[in-house]
Amino acid sequence: MRGQVALITGASRGIGRATALALAAAGAHVVLMARSQGGLEETDDLVRAAGGAATLLPLDFIKEADQLDMLGPSIVQRFGRLDILVHAAGLLAKLTPAGHIPPRDWGESLAVNATAAYRLIRACDPPLRAAPAGRALFLHDSHVEEPTAYWSLYSSAKAAQANLVRCWAAEVAMSPLKVALVDPGPVATKLRAAGFPGEDPTKLRQPEEVGAAILALLGQDFPHGATLPI
Repeated sequence: MRGQVALITGASRGIGRATALALAAAGAHVVLMARSQGGLEETDDLVRAAGGAATLLPLDFIKEADQLDMLGPSIVQRFGRLDILVHAAGLLAKLTPAGHIPPRDWGESLAVNATAAYRLIRACDPPLRAAPAGRALFLHDSHVEEPTAYWSLYSSAKAAQANLVRCWAAEVAMSPLKVALVDPGPVATKLRAAGFPGEDPTKLRQPEEVGAAILALLGQDFPHGATLPI
């Protein structure tokens, strides 16, 4: 990964942070994006402590989504390239019956779990296609494939993201760019704890293991548009 530039969303904690640390340790310059400035600074400290380099981009996908439109050109202007996109950001609002979803929660879930992916693709498609071996991975969730009572708010937005990513993958199939969904399964993250508060997080897969698996996957020639278990 030395010399490559990687953009990671949701990098203030969990899988996003673990992925950023794994990529930085492998030599990539990591561009860290998340809503929390404090969380990004904590990730930056960990990256630098391990000898890596990072650039911080605090951004709220709900309130500042339009700022994503210039993201790709801005990264290319500063670093000359963009090789990797890992979209790990996600939002689990309320678990509620479909008929009780508040409009605000619906809008926020779509903004983070679907619309952000659209804006990232729109902004990053040109530089990722221009990279020698561009890679774009989007975190997926099994609730998309197995509709579950009370999960309609989250799973509907993630399903929209999944379909968007699969269509994009088909469109770039003749280019060096590889695009796929990644399903890490149950992982000890804050989002998982919100949905399953009774679980013992010590018995779940840890984010660091997933970050290492994503790093390994980025070096492989995986199928376009696949849903990859890791």
